[in-house]
Amino acid sequence: MTRPTLLAAFFLATPLSASAQEPLVQSLRGLFDVTRQNIMATAQDLDERMYAYRPTDEVRSAGQILAHIADAQYQFCSVASGESNPNPESFEQSRTTKAGIVQALQGGFAYCEGVFGRTTDASAARSVSFFTGPNTVGGVLAFNSAHNYEHYGNLVTYMRLNDIVPPSSR
Repeated sequence: MTRPTLLAAFFLATPLSASAQEPLVQSLRGLFDVTRQNIMATAQDLDERMYAYRPTDEVRSAGQILAHIADAQYQFCSVASGESNPNPESFEQSRTTKAGIVQALQGGFAYCEGVFGRTTDASAARSVSFFTGPNTVGGVLAFNSAHNYEHYGNLVTYMRLNDIVPPSSR
């Protein structure tokens, strides 16, 4: 299955509530919720040793990837909300323990949940300036979920190399 076909299938399979007033935002939120669930389960399941694990010296450790994901929640969702990034701290640089990184992820995901809660289908079409170029609020929120999955894919590889079944395969 090609990537566009796979992505289309995922969006079609993402459930909408029966009374969804904002179907576009509900679809985007459904995708975000799946990425959040898998990443949080990974963060909670890995032990401290796995937080330091990196398959080669040239790549981030599992903990650094998780901290990077936490940073990205604030970066991308603040663009989508039209706010300044409310978190000036770089978790990837400052958080090294499981407890600290899990806390950072919880905060980042909660921030994005608030942004989703304030986003309507109409506001999702609003143009914003993004580091990839002009985009829409909805495009930035979709990019955030794609970014989450990109790095969850890294984590899946790390887990498989250590005989850990990833949350999405359980």
